[in-house]
Amino acid sequence: MNDLAIRAAAPEDLDTVLAFWKDAAEGTSISDDRDGVARLLDRDPESLLLAERGGELAGTVIAGFDGWRCHLYRLAVHPDHRRQGVASALLRAAEERFTALGGRRGDAMVLDHNALAHHAWRAAGYAPQPEWSRWVKPLGS
Repeated sequence: MNDLAIRAAAPEDLDTVLAFWKDAAEGTSISDDRDGVARLLDRDPESLLLAERGGELAGTVIAGFDGWRCHLYRLAVHPDHRRQGVASALLRAAEERFTALGGRRGDAMVLDHNALAHHAWRAAGYAPQPEWSRWVKPLGS
């Protein structure tokens, strides 16, 4: 794993990241477009972490901190790089970021039906919080 490099995404990475998510991420989000990710980087330039191996994108995680909560989204690892410590390295980097910013607890958005993701999150020490449900409302049209 020593050849794995973690860095913050830059605006020039947007198209690569969006294409990567189509292959490596489970499901899509209303914000999975160029404008949505560009807004994320404009607001918090260090929030989208990329794992690269040999110059190739191996994984991503969004580590967003709003000053109150530490939110994790889009943990995705390319199928060719799974079970090689990529997700663990990304989550460590995200947690280090949160700690440096004063964050106290990370929370992750994980699809209920994504059993592979459940294993990765549990291995990293995360667990579902059954007393809460996510309530959503799309904004605008």
